[in-house]
Amino acid sequence: MQQKKIIFNSSLPRAGSTVMQNILAQNPRFYCTPTSSVIDLLLASRKYYTDLAEFKAQDPDLMKKGFIQYCKAGLNGFFDGITDKPVCVDKCRSWFHYYDWVRQFHPNPKFIVCIRDLRAVLASMEKLFRKNRDRADADEVTGTLNMITVNNRVMRWLNGPPVGVAVGRLIEAVQTGVLRHLCIVRFEDLTVNPQQVMRRVYEYIEEPYYEHDFANIHQSTQENDAYHTIYGDHRIRQKLEPVPVDYNEVLTPELSMWVKQNHALFYNTFYPEKR
Repeated sequence: MQQKKIIFNSSLPRAGSTVMQNILAQNPRFYCTPTSSVIDLLLASRKYYTDLAEFKAQDPDLMKKGFIQYCKAGLNGFFDGITDKPVCVDKCRSWFHYYDWVRQFHPNPKFIVCIRDLRAVLASMEKLFRKNRDRADADEVTGTLNMITVNNRVMRWLNGPPVGVAVGRLIEAVQTGVLRHLCIVRFEDLTVNPQQVMRRVYEYIEEPYYEHDFANIHQSTQENDAYHTIYGDHRIRQKLEPVPVDYNEVLTPELSMWVKQNHALFYNTFYPEKR
């Protein structure tokens, strides 16, 4: 079994992770996944390893060695089964949250983390909500205040999955120091200076740079968005270019200001020019 280089795309929602996958997929050495649940296979195994009496009853150090090797072989074996390409980029926003565990079975792990101004993330969510009014949102309960105003919806997204959980994990990475091991890619920078950003990504993942065509990005990752919620729009534009800043119009200036003021650590860390 060939030992592959596996890289993790572990990004905020609505922050360019899908376009990042499809840019990288232009490189013939790379296999890039759509939204993946490979980590959930490992998390399920971790639960059994933790809970089952049969593992608890044996030498804990020996069982840990066995489990770590199981995770290593399982991760590599999954990708060995679906591609011959030597570099695989798995896209799931959970990965970096488990940094200390991942590095036990995948030494020197590389995490590409696409982020975006939270106001733009929330505005994108709001636009998808309005666009898909023919479909029900699980949190929208008739006759209640749930999701009834823009403010209600923003509070819901900031206090649960996918936005709130992903942002919380990123803040934890700041607090624990894991951030220094991540390659942070601001969506705004990627769309304005893609070559500069991608050269930095390649330096981080320790791969020779590939000349990408940012004006003709083919959608290589395929997934049926009908299986996702109304916010799971994974289609990309063929040409990479800046996206208009419209969060004040979508969210209102007052709500946009509230988001910024109440996420000072995020903005101070990742957008210091917007303090």
